Amino acid sequence: MFNDSIKEADPSGNILFKDIGLLLKKHIENYFKERSLDVRFKYIEPSYMIRAVPANPPRHIYCVHLAQNAVHAAMAGKTGVAMGCWHGHYVHVPIGLAVAGRRQVDPKGDLWHSLIEATGQSPKFFSRS
Repeated sequence: MFNDSIKEADPSGNILFKDIGLLLKKHIENYFKERSLDVRFKYIEPSYMIRAVPANPPRHIYCVHLAQNAVHAAMAGKTGVAMGCWHGHYVHVPIGLAVAGRRQVDPKGDLWHSLIEATGQSPKFFSRS
């Protein structure tokens, strides 16, 4: 379905990757077709689902602050940085530093317990006993 020898690029020269969802859809359709099963299969591109949900007010404000700080960083000539919020302060994080290590969540820490509370899950469900 995809020809790997043809590499398309955006105006900046970054390679544009094909949509894996369309490839999976085609394989699933072929699977059922080979078995003579009539199946109606709809593929909804995931980003439509993400865009379809409006941000709640705190997320909206957070995104506005990240965007404003990104503009300030760009106008200051900073490159290779990502915006972040650290202890209530918006910071410019070097991308190399941001991806240098793997983050881990302490299962006995506040972040983990906040997740369990926010999702309404039982702490027993997540225990490693």
